Amino acid sequence: MAGRQNTARRALPLGKEREKKLLPLEAVNDAHKLDRLVHERLRLGMLSALAVNESLTFNDLKKLLNTTDGNMSVHARKLEEAGYVSCTKSFAGRLPRTDYKLTPAGRRALDRYLDHMEALIQATREK
Repeated sequence: MAGRQNTARRALPLGKEREKKLLPLEAVNDAHKLDRLVHERLRLGMLSALAVNESLTFNDLKKLLNTTDGNMSVHARKLEEAGYVSCTKSFAGRLPRTDYKLTPAGRRALDRYLDHMEALIQATREK
């Protein structure tokens, strides 16, 4: 089409200047090793919130993460099935209450994920 500019970027390095901006090969190769269960935004938010709080209720997490009941329950269930969080159900008067806590396995998974992300960030900042 006439008048259209080609905005595609070249994927291959274009000399020394371009090569300096590429990630080290190890960092690129390890990017696929990110824990996909932790990497999802809501689950990462849940694990992070639970890492700095002894426990949080379903409603606390839902408000904190600005999500819906359905999203919250699906992601909480995935973390619970993985053993990353524990869930305790009780009643406060007549109202049901669900409390979540980070498990030791969840703490290890979060720490591994953060270490991996820090390594990727460091690799991108190295000159």
